[in-house]
Amino acid sequence: MTIIKSISGIRGIIGGFPGEGLTPVDVVKYTSAFGSWLKKTPGHKSVVVGRDARPSGEMIINMVRSSLMGLGIHVIDLGLMATPTVQIAVVDEKANGGIMVSASHNPGQWNALKLLNKSGQFLTESEGSEVYKIAEESRFSFAPVNKFGNLTIIEDYFKKHIDKILQLPAVDTEAIRARDFKIAIDCVNSSGGIIVPMLLEALGVNKVSKFFCEPTGRFARNPEPVSENITQICNEIRNGDFDLGIVVDPDVDRLALVSEDGSPYGEEYTLVAVADYVLSLKPGTAISNLSSSKALQDVALKWKGKYFASAVGEANVVKAMKEKKAVIGGEGSGGVIYPALHYGRDALVGISLFLSHLARSGVSASKLRSTLPNYHISKNIIELSHGIDINLVLQTIMKKYERHQVNTLDGVRIDFDNEWVHLRKSNTEPVIRIIAESDMKSKSEMLARKILSDIKEIISAKMQA
Repeated sequence: MTIIKSISGIRGIIGGFPGEGLTPVDVVKYTSAFGSWLKKTPGHKSVVVGRDARPSGEMIINMVRSSLMGLGIHVIDLGLMATPTVQIAVVDEKANGGIMVSASHNPGQWNALKLLNKSGQFLTESEGSEVYKIAEESRFSFAPVNKFGNLTIIEDYFKKHIDKILQLPAVDTEAIRARDFKIAIDCVNSSGGIIVPMLLEALGVNKVSKFFCEPTGRFARNPEPVSENITQICNEIRNGDFDLGIVVDPDVDRLALVSEDGSPYGEEYTLVAVADYVLSLKPGTAISNLSSSKALQDVALKWKGKYFASAVGEANVVKAMKEKKAVIGGEGSGGVIYPALHYGRDALVGISLFLSHLARSGVSASKLRSTLPNYHISKNIIELSHGIDINLVLQTIMKKYERHQVNTLDGVRIDFDNEWVHLRKSNTEPVIRIIAESDMKSKSEMLARKILSDIKEIISAKMQA
């Protein structure tokens, strides 16, 4: 399998041959290309770096630091960190960019270089294309020994991140403290095991039960925080006495919630619940991607706001949020983007806003969930085999359903009367994603099965041709 290059960065499975797995050769190549791209503008350059806890992280961060310093770039190393904290640090340290070493929700054998520009945001498509072109042409020139970059290590950025959150007017620490919440957390044995307890303590939550909070990087479950992967914490809550469950992914940019009865909110409803609160305080525009639940649109309209959809990917959502001056946005994967803090998916601000909402509401988490529009999403994948022409598959699907509303902003999304389906090639895995939504679980699953069947027929016909 080749390395995956996208607006989400460069990721792959550790080991193997260069260009196939994410090897030391590839880490140096793409880090050097990124540093060389930064150096195209004159002046002294600095880059903020951090990593999640997965076992390959320390090896990779050492190569990242050395490559950047070899280019003459000053490196600011935050150590074991969360992606949103690195994003904030890029701006606060007035750095020219950032690199977070994390494959986010991917399993432990994966890792990645998440590349950030001087705004602390993921590279745009055009910026990423420039970096990848430099990498392929090996257009990097390293500094002589007397002009190497230096290294600064900063160990307190989690506290700085939390302090910024506490200063947000929408974060109500008094209401949270008054509710005296008892909360269970699952941090998948990564960076969240450090920062989430710190945040909860700062918010006034004193009763916290920790699961998978040792930052060893040895993931005790599939790290993607979707309902089927968080059954242990759901059972703990179901059999215990808790007000809420909180689950994050390895680099703490995705958030999943569990009600007091042990039922998961569903990762789609993290953003919806937070948006319901934010828009009640400040009506305005909400943004999510084409693969996210229609519930966000319903909530925005409820508060007399507007809703727009972007292509999938944090950089695309942020671009749309800036264009539309959105007050809240994100992705249905559990990613909350709150521009009053910064333009990046941030589980920590999501936790703080949701707890404020829950505290002020005076009701249980499950009761709060029942006030939101109720839709059901079916998420499916087809692994891509060598030789499959994804563009031909999508064009054939478009032709078959051309009498319906078709959106080609990102893959193909087809809107029917009361349901929709979205097909696209993943930015982070070698798969086609098929996401379908309806007002009933059986209907969304039936629609997804129909589209899956269509795709398999198209692929089979192509292979027989």
